This record gives sequence, C-alpha cells and structure tokens, in this order.
Amino acid sequence: MNSVIHPDLASKADYLLPSLTIGYLLTKQTLWIIPLLVFIPFSFQSSLKLSWEQTLGIGTDNLLFCFIGMWASFVANAYNQKNKLVAEVEHQNKLLTHYSAEIEKMTLLEERNRMSKELHDTLGHSFISLILSLDASIALMDSKPAEAKDRLIRLRALAEKNLDDMRNIVHEMGEEEESSLIRQVESLAARFREHTSTALTWSLPETERSIRFEVRQTILRVIQESFTNALKHGKATQLHLELRFSESHLQLSVRNNGRPIDKLSYGFGLTTMKHRVERLGGSLHLSSGEGTPVITEVRCEIPLKGVMPHGED
Repeated sequence: MNSVIHPDLASKADYLLPSLTIGYLLTKQTLWIIPLLVFIPFSFQSSLKLSWEQTLGIGTDNLLFCFIGMWASFVANAYNQKNKLVAEVEHQNKLLTHYSAEIEKMTLLEERNRMSKELHDTLGHSFISLILSLDASIALMDSKPAEAKDRLIRLRALAEKNLDDMRNIVHEMGEEEESSLIRQVESLAARFREHTSTALTWSLPETERSIRFEVRQTILRVIQESFTNALKHGKATQLHLELRFSESHLQLSVRNNGRPIDKLSYGFGLTTMKHRVERLGGSLHLSSGEGTPVITEVRCEIPLKGVMPHGED
C-alpha cells in the first residue's frame, strides 16, 4: 500500500522488502494474501490517477518478490529438515554403536562366567577329594605305610588328570586368540555349505599374515552376516568368498547371485559390522550391479597395522 500511495518509491529496491517478507512468512492459512497483493494497486488506480503501466508494474513486482520470499522459505525449511534428519541419523548411529558395544560386552561376560563355572565344576570337586585323601594318607603314614603309599599313587594319578582337565579348559579359552584366520574361514564356509546346501566357493591366500584378534573376529562376523543376508534376503544360490592380504591391508569380498537390491541400505547386522570395521580404521561397502547375472557384493578392507581400535593404548 505504501508503494501505491508513493509510486516514486518504485525506483528503489527496498520498497519490495515487505512483499519479500510476506512471501517468506506465508503459511497455508495466509495464502489469501497473494491475490490481495495484486488487487491493492488496481483498487487505488483511479483515486491516485496511476497509469495502467504503473499499476501493472507495482502489482507484478510485489507478486514476484512474494514468490521469491516463498521460495526462500521453502529452501530454509528444507535445509532445517535436512539438518534435523542428519542429527537424528547421527543420534541413532551413536545408539546403535553403543548397543553393539553393550551386546559384545555382555557376550564376553557370559563367556567368562561360563568358563569360571566350568573351572569350578570340573576342578573344584577333584581338588577337594585330593585334599581329603592327602589328609587320610598322612594319618596312615606311620601305622599303615603300604596303604598310604597306594593312596599316594592314586592321588598322583588324580592330580595328573586334574592338570589335563585344566590344560584343556585353558586351551579352549585361548583357542580363539591363537587360531588361524584362514582355518577359521575355511571351517565357517564349509559348515555353511554343508548345512544350507548352497553352492559356495572360496579363494584364500596360501600364507597368513599376523593380524590382531579384533581384526580376525570382525572379518568372521562380516562373513557370517554376508552369508546370512545373501540367503535370507537375496535368495542366493551361488556365493563366492575371496580373502586377500595386500602389503598393508586385509581385503574381503563376498559375492552372491541373489535378487538385486533396489535401494542399497544397511540393515542392523551390516550397520553394526560397518561400525566395527570403521573402529579398526577400515571400510565396508555394499554394491548391487546390473547385468546377467546380477552380482551383489560386500567388500571390506581393514589395515593390518598402524591403526588401533578407539579407546585402546
């Protein structure tokens, strides 16, 4: 209205700022203002003796800047929504990582409890029997030396058996730490092929490099998750696993001929694996190519040394 009453303001750009602001603040409930911006100049045309060119120019300018304000509002809202979505995704990823760490911690605690219970159940009773028998042998040493000697011989055999039992348990506890990754992968693939009757082939290096326990466990979990997803979601009938050692990295590829993935996304299992790989300084990628046949691939690469997991010295 100010631009209509004072048409000389039309020569200055700032007279259109109110229209720009109106457009920026428009909502669905205030859309009726748009035709009003066009109608106002024409309603004052006769009383202010404005020419048709002036009236049309003022109305067009105000309408144009109103639409520019609406566009700026749309861009600002889209930017805010994007920031909120990014923040929500980061929050969910942090929760997922925390949840994964808690699951791993609970698994380790459960394994420790199982081992301690097995040590108690296996060796506890034997050691109690050993102590009681030694006490009895000491009491018979003077009065019945032959019987005492026989008891001591049997106690020695019992002690040897207890030692063997303890070594077996300790070996079981340390088996995962010391076992070969190549042998574990072969065993995992063979069991999977046997139990699922899937055409599974693999290519493994002849020699193995020295790798950390965390790297070996992560590689095995990625393979398990890739196999499961290939059958469960992709309905794959053929899989191929390839493991390679480069000069500085361990590289894993699991390919299958399952159904193509329309929209590449990481489920809970692969997301957890992706975070575990990234904690080790590596990367994990999922791809589904076009062609005949369609090949879906999970690729993983982890440095062999130089990068330690977060939180470790």
